[in-house]
Amino acid sequence: MTETLQLPSTDAGHPRRRKDDLASQAESEARQSVPLVEIAIPVYNEEEVIETSIRRLRSYLDESFPFNASIVIVDNASVDRTWKIVTKLCTELPGVSAIHLDQKGKGRAIRAAWTASQSPIVAYMDADLSTHLDGLLPLVAPLLSGHSQVAIGSRIGPGARVLRGGKREFISRTYNLMLRGALRCHFSDAQCGFKAMRRDAVEPLLHLIEDQHWFFDTELLMQAERSGLRIHEVSVDWIDDPDSRVNIGGAMRDDLRGVWRLARQRHDGNSVASGKSPMASSSAFKEHGALARYTSVGIVSTIAYLVLFFILRNTLGMFAANVVAAAATSIGNTLAHVLFTFRTKQAGQARRAVTVGALSFAVGIGLTSTALAAAFLMGSTSPTAEAVAIVGGIVAASCVRFVLLREVVFRNHIRAERSRTESSEQLDSDDPAPSQAA
Repeated sequence: MTETLQLPSTDAGHPRRRKDDLASQAESEARQSVPLVEIAIPVYNEEEVIETSIRRLRSYLDESFPFNASIVIVDNASVDRTWKIVTKLCTELPGVSAIHLDQKGKGRAIRAAWTASQSPIVAYMDADLSTHLDGLLPLVAPLLSGHSQVAIGSRIGPGARVLRGGKREFISRTYNLMLRGALRCHFSDAQCGFKAMRRDAVEPLLHLIEDQHWFFDTELLMQAERSGLRIHEVSVDWIDDPDSRVNIGGAMRDDLRGVWRLARQRHDGNSVASGKSPMASSSAFKEHGALARYTSVGIVSTIAYLVLFFILRNTLGMFAANVVAAAATSIGNTLAHVLFTFRTKQAGQARRAVTVGALSFAVGIGLTSTALAAAFLMGSTSPTAEAVAIVGGIVAASCVRFVLLREVVFRNHIRAERSRTESSEQLDSDDPAPSQAA
């Protein structure tokens, strides 16, 4: 039997070299102990599913996922037995930890987990694991290779297999269509609870995100896209959870507010980047001016109209729900056009805008009610048929509103703004060019 002897290093006795070696070894061990991927699971009152979901996910990571991965459960102010179950899971399952927050908010939970993480790849999933776990490796692979900085699951992309009700399907597709129209984004599915990012890429974005709730996903992706990050999409298999804790009405309200805020930021950013003054940016009715703002308001109000209609339909009936939804959104629509589209605070113009809003409301009610009645008489009572009828009426009413607002209410306002802008541009063109140093 031979024995291998290791000769001592000639630098072994040097105190500084020994200290450096120990520090390097400690750093290497620390890196090895940090999981390559950390998955956050935001939870709120999930006592019925959390234990089954976490055990299933932990089993999948141990048996089928080729990389070291950990789970962090973020309980954001649950009032049932969720936190008690979570603490039990942390003691029983290796690689499972938890964070407790005293405030609600899905975005707040994800932010807390990702801020505290040391893993190179951070991800999150919904607690019900609606997305099939076989999509996890395709999700993180482009991040590990360096091909992309952001990866999202898509229920709309080619090859996706989705099982959910018609109402949620319609709302989801309409919302993502609205994002493309209002914000000109390029990703297909903002709300799928199945996302991953490189931590070094996401850290600079977190402080830019204002929303702490349901709009966090969309705002995160918009900030990533505006920052030039590459977003990789994975078509997923997804089954709707019938016992979802998502408050559809509250989530849509938050989303609409968020879209409005980002649309304004986008327009103001374009004005600043192009060197135009605020006066110039609102003077002409062009694609990137009032017309773009008018379209954004119209898209947002249409989504709100449809959401209210489908929420109230079963309670009030089809026609009464249509009247209530039209009345509520007409008020918001008119106010938005006064303050956001045309940006005027003159009392006379505001009063005329209210009159135009009332007239447009009447036209819209007539058109949408007629379309709904026609669809009903033809036997088309599906949510899709009703939505098509409503949108057709809204589009027609919007055209009437657009013409009346522009030519009757704000005509003098637009001319005055255009005149001031042309005068400002003329003054700028008359300024002598700056001299250059030899």
